[in-house]
This record gives sequence, C-alpha cells and structure tokens, in this order.
Amino acid sequence: MPDATSRPALDPESAAPWRAVYGNIPDDQPTGLGMETLERARTYGPPARESLLAGREITAKDIEVQGPSGQLTLSVFAREKQTSDAPGIYWIHGGGMITGDRFGASDTLDLAQSHGAVVVSPEYRLAPEHPSPAPIDDCYAGLLWFAEHAGELGVDPARLILAGGSAGGGLAAATALRLRDEGGPTIAGLILLSPMLDDRMTSVSSRQFIGGVTWTRISNEFGWQSLLGDRAGGKDVSIYEAPGRAEDLAGLPPALVDVGSADLFRDETVSFASRIWACGGSAELHVWPGGYHGFEQMAPTSTLAVTAVAARERWLDRLLR
Repeated sequence: MPDATSRPALDPESAAPWRAVYGNIPDDQPTGLGMETLERARTYGPPARESLLAGREITAKDIEVQGPSGQLTLSVFAREKQTSDAPGIYWIHGGGMITGDRFGASDTLDLAQSHGAVVVSPEYRLAPEHPSPAPIDDCYAGLLWFAEHAGELGVDPARLILAGGSAGGGLAAATALRLRDEGGPTIAGLILLSPMLDDRMTSVSSRQFIGGVTWTRISNEFGWQSLLGDRAGGKDVSIYEAPGRAEDLAGLPPALVDVGSADLFRDETVSFASRIWACGGSAELHVWPGGYHGFEQMAPTSTLAVTAVAARERWLDRLLR
C-alpha cells in the first residue's frame, strides 16, 4: 500500500519557479491556508485588469446582471475587432472557493484569443462569507444570462463552452450537472482544468500532498469546510456542491479533463473522466507527468506547460470544426 511519503516528483523545469518561492521547507511538513492566513492570501490573487489585458488584443467590459442575491458582475472579454457568431467561453475562476476574482482568466484568454472566442467571467461570491449554495448559484445564473444574451455579444449560442480551473473547474462541473438536470441551455463543450470536485478527500492523491506544492491537503480541507461547513465530508452534500460525488455522468457535453500527476486533485479528476466514459460520454483526459497545481501559471514557458496548452488548443480546434 502506498503511504503519504510516496508521490510523483514535480517536473523539474516547471517546478523551478515554485521552488524559488517555496524555499527549503520539507515536502512532508504540512502547510496550507486557514482562517488566519486567508486575508493575506487574498492579496496574492489574480492580476489586475490592466495586467491581464497587457499584450493581448482584447477589450474588457463589466456588465451588472440580476443574480440570485442582488447584482452579479460579469466581465466580458472580446477581441478589439470582434466578428459575429464567435465561439463563447464561460470561464469560472479558481481559488479554492475562498479566493480569486473574475480577472483570474489568463488560461482561458490565451485559449480564446486564437479562436476569436468571447469570454464571460463571473464575480461569484466566495466562502466562507458566502457558503454554499452562493458560489454555484451565482455561476449558474451568470451562464444562463450569457446563453440568453449570446447573440448580443456576437456569440453563436450553438458554440457555447463551459470552462473552469481548480475550484472553478468544480463549479463548472456542478453547473453542467444543473444544466443537464434542470433543462438549461445546451453547452457545446466542457473544460475542466485541475478541477476541485470531491469534498470527501479519500483518494491516494488527496493524501500525498500535505506540503511542497501550491495547493495542499490542509488548504483543500479549509476550502471545502469554508464552503460546506460541518457537512464537508459527510453524507448531506449534493452533487451540485461536490460534483465528484455524482455517479451518473451521462448527458454531459464533450469534455476536456486536464490535471497533473503531482496534483492533489489527480485521482478525483481521473475518476470523473472514467465515469463519463462509463456512462457513454465523451472525455479527453490528460495527466501531465510531474505537473503540480497551477504549473501553467507558475512556469508558462516550460516544456510541460507549452505542451499542455497546445493540447487544449487542439481539443478546442476539433470541437469547433
């Protein structure tokens, strides 16, 4: 039986920037976020609007729509000379359910720019101030608005893609399940990048990474507890809160499912893809050797990151033919 000290090594090239920040703290020393460090962690969030758009031929505008509890802000990113009938990507940012904002969209802007896609990113409410169901309700409401107003944004509603990374990947999966079960608009594709899917944390990979990576077991426990409170890990959690609990994954759109081998979320991600196949669905799964959580952002020019991004481009090319 494997133990917590047995784990895949990080890809040396892509890990170098992270190691420079992380220093010499032993990998078996538990580290992670908690309530006492949350405020500081939020100051290290995604780039500001200006930094995100720098070097990209993309404009951004904010739209206020009616959310489930007051106004919901959506950022709309589009090329400066946008064509009509473009693909649309509804991107849900990551941050463990507790950090981040709608400008945490660099992954999808890189992907969207080469395809002329319009991106909409919601400013969903964060836990613990706004526990479940606030985040998923906001994300679901924002997607319904996007689908209804696609034509006004120059988007072909038949080419609308739902996507997210980390916590946003979990929220994207949950949104896809709600669309399926509640009869929402049809989605052409689903992109899940290192998704945060399962609050039970019983897999091997969920025990392998207590330290030495960007997102550890302690941080993950704090994220789920912030979202679900005392229900985290128990029986009273729905598939729309933790989509990794869903056994029936029939009826989902074609999916790209992507994770690193040195990621806490590896096993629950692989399991999710396997259940899509078991239910007769379509999923392309990539497990990047030595990839840790967020390696694409930490080391975007590394061979591993370049290869991963290229694979996503090819999948999107095939989907949009």
